[in-house]
Amino acid sequence: MNIPPFVLASASPARRRLLQTIGIEAIVRPSNFDESQVQLSDPAQLVQTLAKNKAATVVPQFQYALIMGCDSVLYMGGEIHGKPADPEEARQRWQKMQGSFGDLYTGHALIDVSQNVSLLRYQVTRVYFAQLDSSTIDAYVATGEPLKCAGAFALEGYGSLFVEKIEGCHSNVIGLSLPLLRQMIEELGYKITDFWQNCEMANS
Repeated sequence: MNIPPFVLASASPARRRLLQTIGIEAIVRPSNFDESQVQLSDPAQLVQTLAKNKAATVVPQFQYALIMGCDSVLYMGGEIHGKPADPEEARQRWQKMQGSFGDLYTGHALIDVSQNVSLLRYQVTRVYFAQLDSSTIDAYVATGEPLKCAGAFALEGYGSLFVEKIEGCHSNVIGLSLPLLRQMIEELGYKITDFWQNCEMANS
């Protein structure tokens, strides 16, 4: 079986780095999908719908590829949180998050263009946050990192200092569940190790 190129329909550097750590050098094609078009109150449905739309938006650019779309939100206290709109929202969010926990949902859509087959899944990881004082919250918000991330924190950055523990998939919190990706790739009839060879050929 010929191994198709792997396309990441996301501008997220964190997701690209996750793929690189497992030997996949993805072609990056940000979808620029307007997320405001989707209004759903169930976090699992929301992240899967957004992931599907992001991947589908990129499909016309390829005749032969595996295209992955992802989307993450933090679900806490019955509310869905994506990226904060501004520093004040990030600050208010952290006032609620500190000393508490939330569930990080990430939707995964994987489209095999040549087979015209799509898979849609989601992963949930519970994240426990440290108790923080206002000056620490202000300092973290001032780094700008919370404005770039669903849930107003980055586990791969400064935010890792303020996460006490997680229950579930670690990479899911960064934006892409690697174990789930392996399962989806195998469900489509490929082996994850085949993409290591693809990566080696691309770099040779």
